Amino acid sequence: MSTPKRKQRDAFTEINITPLTDIFLVLLIIMMVIAPMLDQQGLNLTVPSQHEAEKQQKESKIITVDVTQTGQYSIDGQVIASDSLLQAIKTAYREKRDGLLIKAAQESTHEAVVKVMDAAQTAGVASVSVMEN
Repeated sequence: MSTPKRKQRDAFTEINITPLTDIFLVLLIIMMVIAPMLDQQGLNLTVPSQHEAEKQQKESKIITVDVTQTGQYSIDGQVIASDSLLQAIKTAYREKRDGLLIKAAQESTHEAVVKVMDAAQTAGVASVSVMEN
């Protein structure tokens, strides 16, 4: 008589995981369908053509100062000695009053970039931007 009771106990101790597996598979399928839809949100931007970008750059009234790895400066493509940096920025700022953009080479020193910033501040430039060249 003891054997039938053991069979009943064994039947109740087993857990049927088939319904649980079905639910997880359905959730997985739902996530796989929804995930690509989440990545499609964004902004619709119209990128200017190369010709338009060059035209805007020529019409720009921003002074561009390039700082090389060796600490040399060039303002709007003209090489400038570090001694005449302040005077060159003042002269360029009379014509281009929208601001100053510093394009620093990745290996350039902070000292060279800060020197341009100080000269721009002394020259009265209101807006100074820095970018890696």
